[in-house]
This record gives sequence, structure tokens and C-alpha cells, in this order.
Amino acid sequence: QVHLVESGGGLVQAGGSLRLSCAASGRTFNTYAMGWFRQAPGKEREFVAAISWSGGTTNYADSVKGRFTISRDNAKNTVYLQMNSLNTEDTAVYYCAADRRLGVSSHRGEYDYWGQGTQVTVSS
Repeated sequence: QVHLVESGGGLVQAGGSLRLSCAASGRTFNTYAMGWFRQAPGKEREFVAAISWSGGTTNYADSVKGRFTISRDNAKNTVYLQMNSLNTEDTAVYYCAADRRLGVSSHRGEYDYWGQGTQVTVSS
């Protein structure tokens, strides 16, 4: 069992940056791949980024490549999402998720545990 808590969301102007954090409970955090997803009002939850258990492999949605960076600190049981050059289309609730399988999946159905989400709002 893994309990996930996101933080770091807020209101930011277009072009600005935010760093999201996801703190995980449990001693097996370093065996899980981790992902970030987001859901805008009226839209499906979509993949943003994922990172392997070791941090050696990452995967990004095309819409965030070059702007967002996912990382993790297994000693702190935390995964991060650094978001730069934000635009209004990045406005959404951001969720972190844990996947017991190997790999860095972009499919939300493959993730086993989810946090409650943190709101990111980008103003123009």
C-alpha cells in the first residue's frame, strides 16, 4: 500500500514556473515507477510524465517535453515535477500515481495508487 500526497500547486502567470511534489508513504517507494497526470475541467485525465523506480528512465507527453522535468528522491520518498514556461493550457488538477510494474507507462489504468491532486492555475 502506498499513500500519496501532492503539494506545490497554485496560481502562476503564463511563462512562470512551479514545482510540484508528491510525498509517498511506505518503505517500498523505491520499487514503484511514478507518474504525473492532469485533468482539466470537462476533460479526461491525461498523462504528463513518468519516471522509473531508479530514476534512470523518463517519459513525457509531447505537450510538456522541454518544459517539464520529472525527478525523484528515493531517500525522501518524493517525486517532483518541475514545470517551466507554463501556459494557460497547463491549468488542471495534477495527480501523482504509483505503478508496481516496471517501465514508465503513459496509461492511467496501469497505475495502482493515486493522490488527491493539487490545483495548478495559469493566468494569461
